[in-house]
Amino acid sequence: MSGPVSGPVSTEQPVLVERRGAVTVVTLNRPHAANSLDGPTMTGLGRAFAEAEADPEVRALVLTAAGGKIFCAGMDLKAFASGGLEVEGPGLGVLTSRVFPKPVVAAVTGTAVGGGLELALACDLVVASDAARFGLPEVSRGLVAAGGGTRLPRRIPLAYALELGLTGELVDAARIQEMGLVNRVVPAADVLPTALALAERIAANGPLALRVTKELMYAEIGDPDREALAAAVKPVFDGQDAVEGARAFAEKRAPRWTGR
Repeated sequence: MSGPVSGPVSTEQPVLVERRGAVTVVTLNRPHAANSLDGPTMTGLGRAFAEAEADPEVRALVLTAAGGKIFCAGMDLKAFASGGLEVEGPGLGVLTSRVFPKPVVAAVTGTAVGGGLELALACDLVVASDAARFGLPEVSRGLVAAGGGTRLPRRIPLAYALELGLTGELVDAARIQEMGLVNRVVPAADVLPTALALAERIAANGPLALRVTKELMYAEIGDPDREALAAAVKPVFDGQDAVEGARAFAEKRAPRWTGR
């Protein structure tokens, strides 16, 4: 089993990038904000994955998070409520808007909700802590899980996908593994080492064979009409309920929905 990843530790950079041989480790580094996704964080993630994609020496990646208890709480709703989220460059689209060409293992060290679960879904393999919880609470904020959550039926049976998407409730690691979304559930201390071991095993294989195998397997489950998806989602994010849901969360009160 792999040892700890060495590298600089920073409390200022929202995304840390470290190399371990042929594996790049990308770490969300906002534990003080539940590793939520604000503009600088999405910008940093986009740059990290774009650079890893362009580097021929990188054959696999691990996506993880600092802090232990929360992998990612999704969109930074306070930033959204204050006027939006500015992202430089492609942001998360590098990973979520297409099939990323290199294998990615998610090391879900804690709770992954909303955009946090969508980040995990954008990865190919998922190793989760036995104490982690998962969910898509967007509907409870008047939003839509359009960053990958609505593509859940490509990964699991429709009934399970609808349960997560329509209730907004959180489920534990055992339940999410039962649904088929997680490859391994291990004690918290073993999450990153297990994910690294998987990534290193993958990276030992032929890079061209890896890319083509991944491409062909994803092609078998089809690819949604992304323009149609964007058109369907836009009225939700531009609507009054989206802002109200974010404000209600920030103000710690029940939302007052208008249906607009």
